[in-house]
Amino acid sequence: DPATRSNTSVCLKFTDDRIQDGAKFAKAVAKRLETENVAYDIGAYRDAPAGLRVWCGGTVETSDIVAMLPWLEWAFEQEIAAL
Repeated sequence: DPATRSNTSVCLKFTDDRIQDGAKFAKAVAKRLETENVAYDIGAYRDAPAGLRVWCGGTVETSDIVAMLPWLEWAFEQEIAAL
């Protein structure tokens, strides 16, 4: 519903067929990113679909998001390898 859609939070869902438990996988990726001091509090809300939630509001620079993306790919690959 466009009336309730956030335009400042970007939600990402993992769709790789190798992932059996989306919530567990997303939590592991989020934890890995937090451990590396890359991203904090990016886990999806409890009532939201499993995935990540990235704040993209006015306090975040585009360069911050660009800098996070290779780390996100790294964390994803690390967790896939751990499956």
